[in-house]
Amino acid sequence: MRETLRDASRLRHMVEAIDNISRFMEGKDVNDLSTNAMLFYAVVKNVEIVGEAAYKLSHEFIESHPVTPWRQIIAMRHILVHGYYQIEPEQLYNVYTEDLPLLRPQLQAYIDEAGNE
Repeated sequence: MRETLRDASRLRHMVEAIDNISRFMEGKDVNDLSTNAMLFYAVVKNVEIVGEAAYKLSHEFIESHPVTPWRQIIAMRHILVHGYYQIEPEQLYNVYTEDLPLLRPQLQAYIDEAGNE
């Protein structure tokens, strides 16, 4: 059973992983993901962490925050773990440039909200 008390911790893990990706990708582009295996797998691992932490959130938390696309976040983790041989650098780069910049402020707002309770 998932524990509600751990939701804030899981959210912080997600933000930390997103921040890691931002640091790793600073000044880099999709070509770097294609040619630098260490960078590629560092980003993959941190996107996996985002998805795994989302998967571990309590059902109550997920249901009470429907704006965030939790199912897609969790599905991405499953794709990265189980479909590892099909990961395209372009898709990973799109997650970095399009999805994570929208997700991070949502997560930070949830953390801030939890701190005020």
